[in-house]
Amino acid sequence: MPGGRRTYRARAVVLDRTKLGEQDLILTLLSEDGSQLRAVAKGARKPGGRLAARAELFSEDDFLLARGRSLDVVSEASLLEPHARLRGDYERVSAASAVAEVARLTCYEDAPDPFLYPICSRALAACEQAADQQHLDLVVAAYAMKVLAHGGWRPELAGCAACGDEAISYFSAAMGGALCSSCAREVAGAQEVSSSQLAWLRALIGLTFDDLLSAPVDPETAVFLLGVAHTWAVTHLDCRLRAMEFALSA
Repeated sequence: MPGGRRTYRARAVVLDRTKLGEQDLILTLLSEDGSQLRAVAKGARKPGGRLAARAELFSEDDFLLARGRSLDVVSEASLLEPHARLRGDYERVSAASAVAEVARLTCYEDAPDPFLYPICSRALAACEQAADQQHLDLVVAAYAMKVLAHGGWRPELAGCAACGDEAISYFSAAMGGALCSSCAREVAGAQEVSSSQLAWLRALIGLTFDDLLSAPVDPETAVFLLGVAHTWAVTHLDCRLRAMEFALSA
């Protein structure tokens, strides 16, 4: 944002909405440069208001924002991508909410990161495209693991995170990834995993969303992957992820 200008434009996706007064909303946005913005959308809760349809969760807009003392103010918004297939679909909304939750916790004010906006946009589109519940779970798990790996929390999956042994059969988020059976005995909560499950964990980070959407996956494996992604994110972000908890309980 150029210094000294009162208004600026930003393409951004709406990650969160907080009620303010009777008709306004505070929007948490992921901007195209990867930084987090927070702005007041006045009248956005008023039926038929000019910002009502443009302040929906998960929508991507071209915003004109005016600088404020503590929060910026939405002056105008043009809808670019509504992600309309997410509307009114319980399972897709649940998955998209988990994506938005992780996005909100991994982007920061005045900290641009050009990786974050396109992967969030693609993950929301993948939530629209997923053919079934297991692929929705796969999308959420992959998004969380990809974003955390990018941020520096990449799990060790080639060998034991403690000793380097390639004969791995356990996983521990606290220890940083896969473990051999010997090291796992010393780690509380280490989870036994199969070679197939380890291959899937690698795939979450290594494959594209297109690849994952077309890959055959059974519901049990998808739930396992979502659970591991949730534990990994909670451990390294050090916070509670309510939307992911809800997705796991659904």
